[in-house]
Amino acid sequence: MPLLTLFAVCLSSLGQPQGTDVLRSHMDMSVDPGVDFFEYANGGWLRTHPIPASESSYGISTVVEDDLDLELRAIAEVEGRGRHPRGSDEQKVGDFWAVAMDEKKAEALGLRPLQPMLDRIGRIASTQDALSVAFDLYPVGVGAFFDFGISQDEKKSDRMAVHLEQGGLGLPDRDYYFNPEAGVAKIRAEYVGHLGRVLVQSGVSPALASARAAEVMAFETALASSSRKMEDLRDPLRNYNRMTPSEVTHRLTPSISWSRRLANWSLHPSFVVVGQPEFLSRLETVLRKTPVAVLRDYLRCHLISGYAPYLSKALDDENFRFYHQELTGQKERKPRWKRVINSEDEAIGFVLGRIFVRQRFSAATKKRYNDLVEAIRSAYSARIDRLEWMSAATKAKAHSKLSAITKKVGYPDKWKDYSTLAIGRSSYCENMISAARWEFADELRKLGKPVDRTEWDMTPQTYNAYYNSSNNEIVLPAAVFLVPGVKDADLDDAVIYGYAAAGTIGHEMTHGFDDQGRQFDAKGNLADWWTKDDAANFKKRADVMVQEFNAFEPLPGMHINGAASLGENIADYGGVLLGLDAFKKTEQYKKGEPIAGLNPLQRYFLGYAMGWMDQTRPESLRRQLLSDEHSPSKWRVLGPLSNVPEFYEAFGIKPGQPMWRPEGQRVHIW
Repeated sequence: MPLLTLFAVCLSSLGQPQGTDVLRSHMDMSVDPGVDFFEYANGGWLRTHPIPASESSYGISTVVEDDLDLELRAIAEVEGRGRHPRGSDEQKVGDFWAVAMDEKKAEALGLRPLQPMLDRIGRIASTQDALSVAFDLYPVGVGAFFDFGISQDEKKSDRMAVHLEQGGLGLPDRDYYFNPEAGVAKIRAEYVGHLGRVLVQSGVSPALASARAAEVMAFETALASSSRKMEDLRDPLRNYNRMTPSEVTHRLTPSISWSRRLANWSLHPSFVVVGQPEFLSRLETVLRKTPVAVLRDYLRCHLISGYAPYLSKALDDENFRFYHQELTGQKERKPRWKRVINSEDEAIGFVLGRIFVRQRFSAATKKRYNDLVEAIRSAYSARIDRLEWMSAATKAKAHSKLSAITKKVGYPDKWKDYSTLAIGRSSYCENMISAARWEFADELRKLGKPVDRTEWDMTPQTYNAYYNSSNNEIVLPAAVFLVPGVKDADLDDAVIYGYAAAGTIGHEMTHGFDDQGRQFDAKGNLADWWTKDDAANFKKRADVMVQEFNAFEPLPGMHINGAASLGENIADYGGVLLGLDAFKKTEQYKKGEPIAGLNPLQRYFLGYAMGWMDQTRPESLRRQLLSDEHSPSKWRVLGPLSNVPEFYEAFGIKPGQPMWRPEGQRVHIW
């Protein structure tokens, strides 16, 4: 959930603003809130803050992340100038930064950091050779042919399991290979051109590169043809198929001896979870039919594309040209220091995080948001009790699950041990490879051991949050509560409950009860705890939301995928309801006194809308519609609010206005 703005608002001891109000400064009063509430709430700021050339979108989230980048840069620069004991956090942070900022070294090295792996690809003489190389590329973070991972068993959350999934595509999602829309068709053509240029950079002659690139594209298209669509990946039962490694080999992929291949990673699982069996069957067929030369080119392209940002300018430029300019509309690349900070955060984020939280997240802040989580939990409990469509039996289990949700706020109580991760000053790319190998080894170590439920999947400085269904937990990193330039004490409750309680805490808690999350029980196991009638009632009500979002058309001819985005849309809707219920218990709401001419209820909804203040280039919007389960920001405001009666009351929304939704078409879930 996006954070608040960088524009400060100072409040007196009486809670009255001195100077420009943080909400008023963003509004466009020329817009009728009943016509377009998003523009009414955010249009003033968006109009005066056009998207910079270095961005594919721009809004509150970008401003906050820019500020975070500056803080992380300050840490990295200090450590980069110092002399630190080998293996210390400070040494790893400083050495990573110093070598990554050395453009001349990256230019001089060219492809040399990847040469041993490229040489192996060049020696591939059979399909089995290609599979051997693909399995060897996984430890360096290059996923070819399929997707592999180790995570909690969905049906027995206290154990880890090997998961095999569809994967191996160079475009963001399978629909990029088939959607007929003109913009998508152009991207397909551009992708083939990109593959050709990558092949040339790997040593293929320009005269042959175009034809060979087309063959790689044909291979990926064949894989995409058996990849499930986003909405089909939302059914956890259908995407859970337990088999022994031998069964996977004999039933799906005779060319891949899974027992032997996994043993090469020192893995000896009694079973694996196959997400999409038909994809692996198709992979077998496609591998048998594809010439070995095409498999070599496919692996070359994926390896170089994966590491191009850390290599020479020519390789980096080509990667930027396609994956940023063509796919997202970004006009210019970000400054090198920003790119390096983002890479360092990706590679050794928890090392940075230990330093970051010492400076930026106080015990008082942690307590405040722990308390806010409990306010939302209480609101959810009361809302469950009021549901007319849910039976007493299901309510009892819903309460049990709600009370069992674990909250993780700020940063881990137990930090990961990075003592075996070596970071040096030999090359930027080698440090990224080293970090990928460490991450892969860390993942492999989990199989056969008790599940570590204290582990975090996001660093404290990540501007995001998540719900983990297998742990039945919400995880709220420290950065999601940062308000650069604005102290918590300087923000009235209406704003805080709108953007933090509704947009982050309530949103994540509702994920435990969305179309996917509701299928997991209080212990995080995939299990049916609903009565048949209650499940049917839920689906009927959720289908109303699917239809609502299917009707939104952010780009001409391109609608939001209501089924694929259902979970996020339910979470937004639930978050608004829960945040509002909790806010109604505050003194500010009860007193009803206006601030800057806005009453508490209005400020609550405006605070929520400000959290999604963002504008996006058409290319990036197209990518989001095709490959992202989240609806675009504007519709994360328009959609949920149009189902909330108090919103109509707060802004006098009238029948016939675009923001008005007839009662029979409104969502009534939570």
